[in-house]
Amino acid sequence: MTLHLRVAGRTDVGRVRTKNEDAFIAMDLTLGDASGAPRWSGRFEVGPRGALCAVSDGMGGAESGEVASALVLSSLAQALASPPEPMTSHVQLTAAVKDAHRSVWAEACARGIEMGATLTAVFVRGAAAYVAEVGDSRAYLLRNGRITQLTKDQSYVQMLVDQGAVDAQEAQDLPFRNVILQAMGYQRGLKVALGRLDLRQRDCLLLCSDGLTNEVPDRQIRDVVLASPDLSRAVDRLVDLANQHGGRDNETVVLVGVGGDLPLPSRREPIEHTYRILRTFDG
Repeated sequence: MTLHLRVAGRTDVGRVRTKNEDAFIAMDLTLGDASGAPRWSGRFEVGPRGALCAVSDGMGGAESGEVASALVLSSLAQALASPPEPMTSHVQLTAAVKDAHRSVWAEACARGIEMGATLTAVFVRGAAAYVAEVGDSRAYLLRNGRITQLTKDQSYVQMLVDQGAVDAQEAQDLPFRNVILQAMGYQRGLKVALGRLDLRQRDCLLLCSDGLTNEVPDRQIRDVVLASPDLSRAVDRLVDLANQHGGRDNETVVLVGVGGDLPLPSRREPIEHTYRILRTFDG
């Protein structure tokens, strides 16, 4: 089976912040080629070790947010590129996320400070994409003209929505909507959501930090991607749009276009039949 990915990513400081604590990575795990911030586009032939695309949004005082997000991505990539032994894809991603979490926790302890980062990672191997989520960066799927959020925010506001205390519309205006319940390296324990997506021809995966989703609604994100002539221009338009809407946070957007020897999508096949949460594990 042949599988290729076209990837475009960009990270931007926004209009309010003075430094950028976001980061992203796109990596061919078979060849070991990695690319990232502030802007990159290219094509991968997905080899036997797979490919990684990920976004991380750092937090902490001084330079610690930037350190945390960079360390999350470098540790994750290293663990996936050189697993200690052959293992199934979801187990490999689980182990890599745990390694990245421990790396940030150890660095924070060594410095005597608190720091952490979100993580949204997509590990493509075979005909499937495995999605790991910590915090409130997001992964979306665009298929057949529809946009579907694959991840669920690990945030205080999302917890209130789940409990029925507020509805989704009210949640968008709450002042504490950016308070997250989980972060890489911020606390000793960790709960990570892991999902599996069966890929289809012309699928497009979107990974982003909350600097995009707090400024631009999902429907508008979909419209921009569908109307853009290529992934690089779609990424630029999304970042520019977030800045036009205020740019109150750093913005990072990664788009992953899927092609190769895969089934065509069917409008009669619900997304739920091709995506499922495997488990939430403790790290």
